[in-house]
Amino acid sequence: MTGSAGVSGIHIHCEVRGRGRPLLLILGLGADVSEYTALIDQLAARSQVIAFDNRGAGRTDKPDVPYSIELMAADALGVLDTLGVPRACVLGISLGGRIAMELALRHPERVERLILVSTSARVVPSWRRRHLYPILSGMPLFRSRHPQPRYAFVRQLEASDGYDAGPRLHELGMPTAVMHGRSDRAAPLAMAEEMQREIPGSRLVTFRGGHLFFLIRERQRFVDAVADFVGQG
Repeated sequence: MTGSAGVSGIHIHCEVRGRGRPLLLILGLGADVSEYTALIDQLAARSQVIAFDNRGAGRTDKPDVPYSIELMAADALGVLDTLGVPRACVLGISLGGRIAMELALRHPERVERLILVSTSARVVPSWRRRHLYPILSGMPLFRSRHPQPRYAFVRQLEASDGYDAGPRLHELGMPTAVMHGRSDRAAPLAMAEEMQREIPGSRLVTFRGGHLFFLIRERQRFVDAVADFVGQG
Protein backbone atom coordinates (compact mmCIF):
# COMPACT_ATOMS: atom_id res chain seq x y z
CA MET A 1 0.00 0.00 0.00
CA THR A 2 1.26 3.45 -0.92
CA GLY A 3 -0.26 6.67 0.34
CA SER A 4 0.16 10.12 1.82
CA ALA A 5 -0.42 11.09 5.44
CA GLY A 6 -1.32 14.64 6.44
CA VAL A 7 0.85 15.30 9.51
CA SER A 8 1.95 18.54 11.19
CA GLY A 9 0.69 20.56 8.27
CA ILE A 10 2.63 18.62 5.62
CA HIS A 11 2.02 15.59 3.44
CA ILE A 12 4.22 12.58 4.22
CA HIS A 13 4.75 9.83 1.66
CA CYS A 14 4.43 6.39 3.25
CA GLU A 15 4.30 2.77 2.09
CA VAL A 16 3.17 -0.42 3.83
CA ARG A 17 4.50 -3.80 2.73
CA GLY A 18 4.23 -7.32 4.09
CA ARG A 19 2.32 -8.87 6.95
CA GLY A 20 3.03 -9.58 10.58
CA ARG A 21 4.16 -7.45 13.49
CA PRO A 22 4.31 -3.75 12.48
CA LEU A 23 7.85 -2.44 11.94
CA LEU A 24 8.18 1.33 11.47
CA LEU A 25 11.28 2.12 9.39
CA ILE A 26 12.74 5.61 9.83
CA LEU A 27 15.41 6.45 7.27
CA GLY A 28 18.55 8.52 7.52
CA LEU A 29 19.91 11.82 6.27
CA GLY A 30 18.83 12.54 2.70
CA ALA A 31 17.39 9.06 2.17
CA ASP A 32 14.00 8.14 0.77
CA VAL A 33 11.95 4.97 0.41
CA SER A 34 12.72 4.56 -3.30
CA GLU A 35 16.40 3.98 -2.45
CA TYR A 36 15.66 1.21 0.04
CA THR A 37 13.30 -0.99 -1.98
CA ALA A 38 15.43 -4.14 -1.83
CA LEU A 39 16.01 -3.88 1.93
CA ILE A 40 12.36 -3.11 2.62
CA ASP A 41 11.26 -6.10 0.55
CA GLN A 42 13.51 -8.39 2.58
CA LEU A 43 12.29 -7.00 5.89
CA ALA A 44 8.68 -7.28 4.68
CA ALA A 45 9.08 -11.03 4.21
CA ARG A 46 8.69 -11.39 7.99
CA SER A 47 7.11 -8.13 9.20
CA GLN A 48 4.61 -5.51 8.13
CA VAL A 49 7.02 -2.74 7.19
CA ILE A 50 5.79 0.85 7.42
CA ALA A 51 8.28 3.05 5.57
CA PHE A 52 8.02 6.77 4.93
CA ASP A 53 10.05 9.67 3.61
CA ASN A 54 11.10 12.10 6.34
CA ARG A 55 10.20 15.75 5.92
CA GLY A 56 12.67 17.21 3.47
CA ALA A 57 13.23 13.99 1.50
CA GLY A 58 11.69 11.90 -1.26
CA ARG A 59 8.01 12.50 -1.95
CA THR A 60 7.30 14.14 1.41
CA ASP A 61 6.91 17.92 1.60
CA LYS A 62 10.09 19.94 2.07
CA PRO A 63 9.28 23.23 3.82
CA ASP A 64 12.26 25.57 4.02
CA VAL A 65 11.93 26.22 7.76
CA PRO A 66 13.93 24.93 10.74
CA TYR A 67 13.56 21.20 11.42
CA SER A 68 14.15 19.44 14.73
CA ILE A 69 14.36 15.81 15.79
CA GLU A 70 11.37 16.44 18.04
CA LEU A 71 9.33 17.67 15.06
CA MET A 72 10.40 14.72 12.93
CA ALA A 73 9.46 12.31 15.74
CA ALA A 74 6.01 13.92 15.74
CA ASP A 75 5.86 13.22 11.99
CA ALA A 76 6.65 9.55 12.64
CA LEU A 77 3.95 9.37 15.31
CA GLY A 78 1.51 10.95 12.87
CA VAL A 79 2.21 8.21 10.34
CA LEU A 80 1.29 5.56 12.93
CA ASP A 81 -1.83 7.50 13.89
CA THR A 82 -2.95 7.92 10.28
CA LEU A 83 -2.53 4.20 9.62
CA GLY A 84 -4.29 3.27 12.86
CA VAL A 85 -1.28 1.42 14.26
CA PRO A 86 -1.39 1.63 18.08
CA ARG A 87 2.03 0.09 18.69
CA ALA A 88 4.99 -0.90 16.52
CA CYS A 89 8.57 -2.02 16.61
CA VAL A 90 10.65 0.95 15.46
CA LEU A 91 13.86 0.74 13.43
CA GLY A 92 15.80 3.97 12.93
CA ILE A 93 18.88 4.38 10.74
CA SER A 94 21.45 7.14 11.38
CA LEU A 95 19.39 10.38 11.55
CA GLY A 96 16.38 8.07 11.74
CA GLY A 97 17.87 6.47 14.84
CA ARG A 98 17.72 9.79 16.65
CA ILE A 99 14.14 10.28 15.47
CA ALA A 100 13.33 6.77 16.74
CA MET A 101 14.91 7.54 20.13
CA GLU A 102 12.86 10.69 20.52
CA LEU A 103 9.67 8.88 19.52
CA ALA A 104 10.39 6.18 22.10
CA LEU A 105 11.21 8.73 24.81
CA ARG A 106 8.08 10.81 24.21
CA HIS A 107 5.65 7.99 23.48
CA PRO A 108 7.01 4.74 25.00
CA GLU A 109 3.54 3.20 24.90
CA ARG A 110 3.70 3.29 21.07
CA VAL A 111 7.10 1.57 20.75
CA GLU A 112 7.15 -2.16 21.35
CA ARG A 113 10.81 -2.72 20.49
CA LEU A 114 13.52 -0.28 19.43
CA ILE A 115 16.29 -0.97 16.90
CA LEU A 116 18.99 1.70 16.53
CA VAL A 117 21.19 1.31 13.44
CA SER A 118 24.35 3.24 12.53
CA THR A 119 23.42 6.00 14.95
CA SER A 120 24.30 7.72 18.22
CA ALA A 121 22.46 9.70 20.86
CA ARG A 122 24.39 12.83 19.98
CA VAL A 123 26.53 14.17 17.15
CA VAL A 124 30.13 15.30 17.51
CA PRO A 125 30.73 17.94 14.80
CA SER A 126 33.78 17.12 12.71
CA TRP A 127 35.51 18.13 9.51
CA ARG A 128 33.96 15.12 7.80
CA ARG A 129 30.45 16.11 8.83
CA ARG A 130 30.79 19.82 8.11
CA HIS A 131 32.65 19.55 4.80
CA LEU A 132 32.07 16.12 3.30
CA TYR A 133 28.33 15.80 3.98
CA PRO A 134 27.39 19.06 2.19
CA ILE A 135 29.30 17.80 -0.86
CA LEU A 136 27.44 14.49 -0.72
CA SER A 137 24.13 16.33 -0.62
CA GLY A 138 24.54 17.04 -4.31
CA MET A 139 25.80 13.54 -5.15
CA PRO A 140 23.12 10.87 -4.61
CA LEU A 141 24.62 7.68 -3.16
CA PHE A 142 21.83 5.60 -4.66
CA ARG A 143 19.39 5.88 -7.54
CA SER A 144 16.66 7.99 -6.08
CA ARG A 145 14.02 9.18 -8.48
CA HIS A 146 13.33 12.05 -6.09
CA PRO A 147 16.55 14.07 -5.59
CA GLN A 148 16.73 16.07 -2.39
CA PRO A 149 17.17 19.85 -2.68
CA ARG A 150 20.31 21.10 -1.01
CA TYR A 151 18.39 23.36 1.40
CA ALA A 152 16.37 20.36 2.63
CA PHE A 153 19.55 18.35 3.21
CA VAL A 154 20.91 21.21 5.30
CA ARG A 155 17.65 21.46 7.29
CA GLN A 156 17.87 17.74 8.14
CA LEU A 157 21.57 18.01 8.99
CA GLU A 158 20.97 20.96 11.33
CA ALA A 159 18.22 19.03 13.13
CA SER A 160 20.55 16.10 13.65
CA ASP A 161 23.46 18.24 14.83
CA GLY A 162 21.32 20.00 17.41
CA TYR A 163 20.08 16.83 19.13
CA ASP A 164 21.36 15.10 22.27
CA ALA A 165 19.38 12.32 23.94
CA GLY A 166 22.29 11.21 26.10
CA PRO A 167 20.95 12.42 29.47
CA ARG A 168 17.62 10.66 28.86
CA LEU A 169 18.72 7.28 27.55
CA HIS A 170 18.15 5.65 30.93
CA GLU A 171 14.43 6.37 30.45
CA LEU A 172 14.15 3.91 27.56
CA GLY A 173 12.44 0.88 29.04
CA MET A 174 11.48 -1.14 25.96
CA PRO A 175 13.71 -3.95 24.59
CA THR A 176 16.39 -2.23 22.53
CA ALA A 177 19.01 -3.49 20.08
CA VAL A 178 21.90 -1.35 18.84
CA MET A 179 23.23 -2.54 15.45
CA HIS A 180 26.43 -0.98 14.17
CA GLY A 181 29.24 -1.39 11.66
CA ARG A 182 32.63 -1.85 13.27
CA SER A 183 34.29 0.46 10.71
CA ASP A 184 31.71 3.26 10.82
CA ARG A 185 33.43 6.64 10.44
CA ALA A 186 30.32 8.83 10.36
CA ALA A 187 29.14 7.45 13.72
CA PRO A 188 32.12 5.73 15.37
CA LEU A 189 31.49 2.42 17.11
CA ALA A 190 32.61 3.96 20.42
CA MET A 191 29.56 6.23 20.36
CA ALA A 192 27.25 3.28 19.77
CA GLU A 193 28.89 1.45 22.68
CA GLU A 194 28.42 4.52 24.86
CA MET A 195 24.75 4.69 23.89
CA GLN A 196 24.18 0.99 24.51
CA ARG A 197 25.68 1.19 28.01
CA GLU A 198 23.19 3.91 28.96
CA ILE A 199 20.06 2.11 27.69
CA PRO A 200 18.91 -0.38 30.35
CA GLY A 201 19.04 -3.99 29.21
CA SER A 202 19.96 -3.14 25.62
CA ARG A 203 22.17 -5.30 23.45
CA LEU A 204 24.87 -4.41 20.92
CA VAL A 205 25.23 -6.34 17.65
CA THR A 206 28.21 -5.43 15.47
CA PHE A 207 28.75 -6.08 11.78
CA ARG A 208 31.57 -5.87 9.28
CA GLY A 209 31.65 -2.64 7.33
CA GLY A 210 30.89 1.00 7.86
CA HIS A 211 27.90 3.32 8.08
CA LEU A 212 25.91 1.52 5.37
CA PHE A 213 26.86 -2.05 6.33
CA PHE A 214 23.21 -3.13 6.16
CA LEU A 215 22.96 -2.36 2.44
CA ILE A 216 26.02 -4.22 1.24
CA ARG A 217 27.69 -7.48 2.26
CA GLU A 218 26.05 -7.74 5.67
CA ARG A 219 22.49 -7.15 4.48
CA GLN A 220 21.23 -10.71 4.93
CA ARG A 221 22.75 -11.04 8.40
CA PHE A 222 21.22 -7.67 9.30
CA VAL A 223 17.77 -8.67 8.02
CA ASP A 224 17.96 -11.93 9.97
CA ALA A 225 19.04 -10.10 13.15
CA VAL A 226 16.14 -7.64 12.84
CA ALA A 227 13.63 -10.43 12.19
CA ASP A 228 14.88 -12.40 15.20
CA PHE A 229 14.66 -9.36 17.47
CA VAL A 230 11.24 -8.27 16.23
CA GLY A 231 9.92 -11.81 16.53
CA GLN A 232 10.77 -12.13 20.22
CA GLY A 233 8.22 -11.72 22.96
